[in-house]
Amino acid sequence: MSKTKLHFFLALATGVLFGIAWPTYGFTFLVFFSLVPLLFLEDAIRKDEFKRKGLRVFAFSYLSFLVWNLITTWWLVNSTFVGMVFANACNSLFYALLFWLFYWAKGRLPLKGAYLFLIALWLAFEKLHLSWDFSWSWLNLGNVFSDKIYWIQWYEYTGTFGGSLWVMAINIWSYMKLKVVPLNAGGSQFVKKMVSPLLAIALPIAFSLLIYKTVEEVEPTLNIILHQPNIDPYSSKYNLTNTTFLSQFKEEVFPYLSADTDYVLSPETYFAEGYGEQLNGLENTVLFQKIQRELLAYPKLQWITGIQLYNLYEQENLPSLTANKVKTGLWVDYYNSALGIQSRKGAQLYHKSKLVVGIENMPFKSLLKPLLGDLLIDLGGTVASRAVQEERSVFSNPVSESKTGPIICWESVFGEFVTGYIKNGAQFLTVITNDAWWGNTPGHKQLKSYTQLRAIETRRDIARSANTGISAFINARGEVIKQTAYNTQTVLQGKIAPRTEITFYVRYGDIIARWAGFLTVLFLLLALSGRFKNKITL
Repeated sequence: MSKTKLHFFLALATGVLFGIAWPTYGFTFLVFFSLVPLLFLEDAIRKDEFKRKGLRVFAFSYLSFLVWNLITTWWLVNSTFVGMVFANACNSLFYALLFWLFYWAKGRLPLKGAYLFLIALWLAFEKLHLSWDFSWSWLNLGNVFSDKIYWIQWYEYTGTFGGSLWVMAINIWSYMKLKVVPLNAGGSQFVKKMVSPLLAIALPIAFSLLIYKTVEEVEPTLNIILHQPNIDPYSSKYNLTNTTFLSQFKEEVFPYLSADTDYVLSPETYFAEGYGEQLNGLENTVLFQKIQRELLAYPKLQWITGIQLYNLYEQENLPSLTANKVKTGLWVDYYNSALGIQSRKGAQLYHKSKLVVGIENMPFKSLLKPLLGDLLIDLGGTVASRAVQEERSVFSNPVSESKTGPIICWESVFGEFVTGYIKNGAQFLTVITNDAWWGNTPGHKQLKSYTQLRAIETRRDIARSANTGISAFINARGEVIKQTAYNTQTVLQGKIAPRTEITFYVRYGDIIARWAGFLTVLFLLLALSGRFKNKITL
């Protein structure tokens, strides 16, 4: 086999291994060795006699990460082909740049320092990917265990960055062990070399099982109904009126209501007529008044539903960075919101604050808007910028004396972000989402499984209402207690337990990622200084 073919095979192997390790039907164990072929490739290119080593490392690593992205998130094509290409091409570019930086730093740092730099750099980028305008953190390595909740009960201490650190450390350790095994060695030598990395996989799993047994049992006292209306967002949802949605809600949900029902959840943007309801004066709108009248017979009940809202501004200058121009002198802010409504009570509102790039948010809008106008990448849904809020809102039900954090769709991917609800007093979490954009693919299943990670990190029960599926009840261990089928109009009833404990992760958040950021800067400065350049052992 020629060197080029070998390099191509190694690059492809890393991409395929990462891809088939991913939930929801993945072979998760493979993730601990997925980066090993690419590390062998980098070392081989560094030592060969050909030029343009850095460029070749970048090109082959780009191939690896593109294959990984395509295997894992190909389902974006169900929204739009252009959006799928853009998301996968850009995300692969970011990871290839990371690996190229590692290649560069390896030539200027001690060998162990270079590998520590790779781990720190990877984790620091994952943190950036949770925070910046180009956020697409779907493939953060800690998410890979969302279907293996019994392996990672210790996420209540580390969050998903503990999982990312675990994966990166085992990959590099395995590579360093395998690198010194001769090609003609027998199988027993390989096994002996891999004993310590395999133990490093097994011990955290054993620790996780011990933690699982210690999670406090709390009696479920809150009666909750999950509404799954199953309205096609492509063909019918945005052609219906809010009055129609309310009528459908009564027809589908009211037969299940009782005096003991504490909450009903309807999905993201359930009320989606036209531009939405006006935010200013919402409680005086016809829709709000109708809902109030319908809930009079159920004073204990709080209905949490998705709704599109807007605010108009009549002025010449841009009123906010998120505002969309209607015409000269008229601007509008749109909100993807959760509405908590209860009989004879005022409206409780939360505006979605982690926005999907290209659908709800133009990345780096202050820089790009003057160049591109209102152009956004259409991944499905609306292409208008949305307004957000700084703090997480908690909805209170004074009758049942309970508080919940209303999470909207994509926000359930962000661990430290979700802890903001707990810090503000949420005793359980609710997720309202519309998973119909991607069809019956791994996309909506992965998003549901990521929600299970939030339950473990925060030790909160979660009730999840999806427009099309999967609606579910998830306990504080991350276990799915009940769930619905995809593409089914249905109602799911269940109970959950309110909790008040604060986990280490809720208290301290992504502390691993913050340390990784510090170490990345430190190693980068050392590499730039060149003081270790002549002390490398390849």
